[in-house]
Amino acid sequence: MKSDVSTFRSSTGGVSAFGRTNLHFVDPGIKVNGQYYRDILHTGDLRPDIKQCCDYFTFQQDGAPAHRASETVKLLKVKTPDFIPPNLWPPISVNLNPVEYKIWGLLQERVYKTSIKDVGQLRCRIAEEWDKLDQRIIDKAVAEWRKRLRACVAAGGGQFEHKV
Repeated sequence: MKSDVSTFRSSTGGVSAFGRTNLHFVDPGIKVNGQYYRDILHTGDLRPDIKQCCDYFTFQQDGAPAHRASETVKLLKVKTPDFIPPNLWPPISVNLNPVEYKIWGLLQERVYKTSIKDVGQLRCRIAEEWDKLDQRIIDKAVAEWRKRLRACVAAGGGQFEHKV
């Protein structure tokens, strides 16, 4: 099977110094709008999973439309302990999300070491590798976040990857 980056992008998980959440997949053909994001991912699966990982967390979002929906912002103000208001969210940037800039690439290398016959097997392999992910790798990715954020601010929100 060819490398299917979209399958990685249609899954979500959280990482922190306290561990990681389970991996959550979005079914093919589902459009992640504000309603889906709130009902399925945030209220139904992801937020409860985050709370099992640790009691205190900062929920990082970016400017994706589902994240910015007014009902989503209202929900987060009430349900997350350390809510960062939308005016302080980073742009939609893979370079400001530890899962994006560190974890997915590593998982892709591991997942595609051997051939994959179908999407079901691909999902299983992604979940297996996610579960085997060493906490030291997560810690390194999380520790890098502040440096990346400072570089983004110094660049006025523009390109900064070459400075990290």
